[in-house]
Amino acid sequence: MSEQHDDQWSKKLIKELATDALKERRRSRRWGIFFKTLTFAYLIGFLYVAMPDTFDFHDEALAKKDHVAMVDLEGEISTEEGENAEGVVKGLRAAYKDDHTKAIIIRINSPGGLPVQASYMQKEIKRLKAKHPDIPVYAVVQDMAASGGYYVAAAADKIYVNESSLVGSIGVIMNGFGFTDAMDKLGIERRMLTAGKNKGILDPFSPMSDEQRAHAQATLNELHETFINVVKEGRGDRLSDDPDLFSGLFWSGKKAIELGLADDIGSAGTVARDVIGIDVVKNFTPEQDPIERLAQRFGASVGQGLGKVFGGNLSIK
Repeated sequence: MSEQHDDQWSKKLIKELATDALKERRRSRRWGIFFKTLTFAYLIGFLYVAMPDTFDFHDEALAKKDHVAMVDLEGEISTEEGENAEGVVKGLRAAYKDDHTKAIIIRINSPGGLPVQASYMQKEIKRLKAKHPDIPVYAVVQDMAASGGYYVAAAADKIYVNESSLVGSIGVIMNGFGFTDAMDKLGIERRMLTAGKNKGILDPFSPMSDEQRAHAQATLNELHETFINVVKEGRGDRLSDDPDLFSGLFWSGKKAIELGLADDIGSAGTVARDVIGIDVVKNFTPEQDPIERLAQRFGASVGQGLGKVFGGNLSIK
């Protein structure tokens, strides 16, 4: 009798243990599913923040509506930072390819920069405008559109500014340093070999001859004349005859309107709503990988710093 009771007790214990093990397994499975789901949601959220263009859920309805396309030109115009010339051109081309784009706003906040990159953007805007004459292009200036920034703005059909925007600075600058007197005082001999007597024209440790200075100035004048022609072509008879217009001075947005460098006061939102007549604005500015952007900016900062100390720097700003 005792043996039968022990057998029943053993079976009951085994059954209870098996049941508890099954419950624990189910509980573990549920927690596993929960944490996997949580991890997946976290990754999706991170990717959405880091690469919003990849998850364009909020733009799905927008893509089916007529909209104003916007492309940003932000910061100094440079090849190293990668955002400006290539980014603006890429954004513009994507905007024009969209069948629902009815107008384009180039939102500018730039002090200028490299002349070739500014010219690249300006020429591409003109080419696309000629190819799509039914899509108007407006430039909207935020804090500033100076020098190279204005070079790009001049390609737009109309330019809108804030009263406090800085506009103009139509000129070209080449800068650097000269250390020849300091080297003489310190008794330092400069040893530089060149093939071509003017190859070291911008070397900061060598004197610049009158002939070299005249050549550099002639080159700057030629680039300045190109800049002036771009502005005259873009603005036409809207420009005033102020003698300082192309002197390199800059003005407030309000004064720029008086001088014919801009057309009216407006932001991206007011231009879309009140001028174009479409409230929906879709931004086509390409997003750059954050790590790549950080690496490029670090490299650009180091390169620009060394360039300013050891060599000349040509820019329209």
